[in-house]
Amino acid sequence: QVQLVESGGGLVQAGGSLRLSCAASGRTFGTYAMGWFRQAPGKERESVAIINGNGGAQYYTDSVKGRFTISRDNAKNTVYLQMNSLKPEDTAVYYCAAGRWSSVRKADENTSWGQGTQVTVSP
Repeated sequence: QVQLVESGGGLVQAGGSLRLSCAASGRTFGTYAMGWFRQAPGKERESVAIINGNGGAQYYTDSVKGRFTISRDNAKNTVYLQMNSLKPEDTAVYYCAAGRWSSVRKADENTSWGQGTQVTVSP
């Protein structure tokens, strides 16, 4: 099981930007799909963006397309989420996930999770 540690969350005004980072343990980072999920109070966890092992394929949920960008640096075992034009409805705890693409897309029992980082967007 891979260990994941997120960082970069915080408080930002609407229209601002944040970059989340997720550092992963292990020597096989480049073989994992990596994803970002979020969970707002009272809501279910939802997938935000997913990237495959070599970075050649990405998935974005519709609400973040054109505003968020997922990327990865396999030499640093790190995945990033650049969030621009943030909106109050982006407020949530953001979680990093790792696993096979099919597992991460379904957030199934074979997905590894970080501890989460809070993102708060004020109006």
